[in-house]
Amino acid sequence: MAIKRYGAEKAGAGGQSLPFARAVEADGWLYVSGQVAMENGEIIDGNIVAETRKTIENVIAILKEAGYGLEHVVRVGVWLDDPRDFWTFNGVYKEYFGEHPPARACVQSRMMVDCKVEIDCVAYKPRDR
Repeated sequence: MAIKRYGAEKAGAGGQSLPFARAVEADGWLYVSGQVAMENGEIIDGNIVAETRKTIENVIAILKEAGYGLEHVVRVGVWLDDPRDFWTFNGVYKEYFGEHPPARACVQSRMMVDCKVEIDCVAYKPRDR
């Protein structure tokens, strides 16, 4: 089984190198590392709606780079800084995953960077044989 890693370049706050890949693919499974509302190495300004959209768009970009789409996502993990953002977050999340709802866990957690939401996911697509 081949393992393919997608990016471990300087993508952290301030352009720091991060000690993990954005995603790892193995035998049709794609594991996407936690994404936040980061653009050009900095967290965007905005509320939970703006941060959720940017975070999901960052996940989509990684999925696309690896040849996957939202329809291939089987599980999503969500961390929210403030539980009061839960229902607003769900409204934005449904715009993206409404047609292909994956399994999901959502918890409140303090964040490692100054953001409101972090999302990771696992996707599956049968490999061409």
